[in-house]
Amino acid sequence: MVPYASWLSPGDNAWQLTAATLVGLMSIPALAVLYGGIVQKKWAVNTMMMVFSAFCLTLIVWVLWAFKMGFGSPWIGTLVGKPGDVIGASGLQGRANIPLITGLAPNFRFPQGSLVYFQFVFAAITPILFIGSVVGRIKFKVWLIFVPLWITFAYTVNAFMLWGGGFWAGKGALDFSGGYVIHLAAGVSGFVAAAMVGPRLAKDRELGKPNNLLFIAIGAGILWLGWNGFNGGDPYFAGADATAAVVNTNLATAVAMMTWIFCDMFFSAKKKATFLGALNGMICGLVGITPAAGYVNGLGAIVIGLVCSFVVFWAFNYLPRKVWPFNKVDDALGVVYTHGIAGLLGGLLVGLLADPKIIVYLGVGKNPDVTTSGLFYGHPRQLLIQAGAAGSVIVWDAFVTFVLLKVISFFTSLRMNDADLAIGDLAVHDEVAYPEDDPDPEGAELAMQAAGQPHSGGLPHPDGGGDAVADDKILSSE
Repeated sequence: MVPYASWLSPGDNAWQLTAATLVGLMSIPALAVLYGGIVQKKWAVNTMMMVFSAFCLTLIVWVLWAFKMGFGSPWIGTLVGKPGDVIGASGLQGRANIPLITGLAPNFRFPQGSLVYFQFVFAAITPILFIGSVVGRIKFKVWLIFVPLWITFAYTVNAFMLWGGGFWAGKGALDFSGGYVIHLAAGVSGFVAAAMVGPRLAKDRELGKPNNLLFIAIGAGILWLGWNGFNGGDPYFAGADATAAVVNTNLATAVAMMTWIFCDMFFSAKKKATFLGALNGMICGLVGITPAAGYVNGLGAIVIGLVCSFVVFWAFNYLPRKVWPFNKVDDALGVVYTHGIAGLLGGLLVGLLADPKIIVYLGVGKNPDVTTSGLFYGHPRQLLIQAGAAGSVIVWDAFVTFVLLKVISFFTSLRMNDADLAIGDLAVHDEVAYPEDDPDPEGAELAMQAAGQPHSGGLPHPDGGGDAVADDKILSSE
């Protein structure tokens, strides 16, 4: 008996599944812990719930119809694929295939199920990233409705046009692992969503300090190393280009993180390096190198890390204070900067720095090696192509996000009421991340008044009796 199909490479399949698992870890637990540690204590549970529920919802719609919309046969011109499920035997064990790129790249040597899962974790992390834009005020049930719709109408179109052999792929646009499809899309959609949902409570914006830096460090570390699967898995083969992508990813990130640290030390108001600042630099490097990881050399990776971090540092510190519409929108965790702007810069820099000596796929026989070239290597048109692809992602994602949320708003408000916003997790989920901390008494009073009855689902007071509130003020049903 033969355990493998003749076309299957155990090494390629093992790496693809490993890379996919690393990317999955970037969402759960990395972003759940990272975002959950950055937000106020009262929103930690809500943030984690949004992360885990988005992961679940994306997988369900992905296998039922969305995967084939992003990576299947053309349906509406070269804009999106025909919906279809991948839960049958061929979808799990048949040979992996993306119809429009068949013959343009080597045939895959792993099952379709590996491709489905690998691309799912990329799809899932995209709405999870822009949780950071709307955290602390969007209704949980609105999030549950919005995520499947956004994956269906926004993400699949971007994926098909750039990765599935669609319009921009046909023009030669380069997005190695999602600088446009994931990060630019997350930045744009998060910003539009934040504008439509409205700002956090003024009190929450003033007291917006992280609740646990150690949790943030754990999430950031998993996110960084998980990115080895994010970029290292995208050649689809366990070959030399995967190695180059992993090294470039870490190099750009290290440069970007140190760039932000030095900027904090020399250009910030307090002239002090901060961990949250360093974390912003780290994310800029990871995001900036993502569209370029397997196309540029080590020098290109260094340039991308330096430029993305430096530009985003100034944008992060200037635009929210001085420039419309950035100064009007409460993008709570700055997703439009560290993901949107960094992803845009990284994608444009591919148009400058793509090195034809970096071989993506080796040619066989009379077939030439597959390589790419940017403006600095004799292909100036590449920059124009990159700009065009970026523009389409920005316009489409802004439009779809606006329309989806507008339609949802006809049936329910997008935003929690102020009483729930004042309390946070206890009002929304009847749980708190830190049981030793009591909820805000003022918010509890507001919620009680709004509901017309005492709160009845919190934690028992350590001295016995009803629910605990700060300063030993007890609200009980007695």
